[in-house]
Amino acid sequence: MKILIVDDDPDLLSLVGFALSQSGFVVVKAVDVPSALQVFAAESPDLAILDINLPGGSGFDICTAIRRQSRIPVMMLTARGEEEDLVRALDLGADDYLTKPFSPRTLLARARALLRRAGLEADRAAAHARVGTSRQRRPPTAQAAGAPAAAEDRGRSGGTAGAADGGWGRVQARRKRLGRTGRAGREGRAWQEGVSWSRSSHSGSCDRLGDR
Repeated sequence: MKILIVDDDPDLLSLVGFALSQSGFVVVKAVDVPSALQVFAAESPDLAILDINLPGGSGFDICTAIRRQSRIPVMMLTARGEEEDLVRALDLGADDYLTKPFSPRTLLARARALLRRAGLEADRAAAHARVGTSRQRRPPTAQAAGAPAAAEDRGRSGGTAGAADGGWGRVQARRKRLGRTGRAGREGRAWQEGVSWSRSSHSGSCDRLGDR
């Protein structure tokens, strides 16, 4: 969502731009009427916030030019707060009017309200919902798919207490499959002493974990 801000006060321009960008909006700026019209044509913003008193003309001029080609929401800013300015701005097609000084929170709330009324906030929410759905449907990555195998390998190495418990469980399962009850005592003692049976041999040979 892109917002055009036009004001010849660099401090106010910076403050408003920061507040909007921190809220997730893309901000484009201009300081006078000619540059504002150029930025509008190049960037196609979704909302315009226009100061009335500007070098090279006024916010009324920009609002009139915008309304000739677009129905995007327009908010007017002024330090005068006169009824005549308000009436003129609304007659020219502005959607809202904010008198200076104002808080960034008030400006942000009004900007969001204008976008909601224009149906743009709903489109933005729908786009986020589609992105979230696509992420949920994304197949598991190779790394995630290999996680169980990696965990099993860690269990074989006996590096943690949980892995050691898993290794002793495999010893018992192997003993049951082989049907050799006589080896159980030897294997149990060997595991408790930090010794694991070599996977490459079934003859009873063993290697110490630290010697591999």
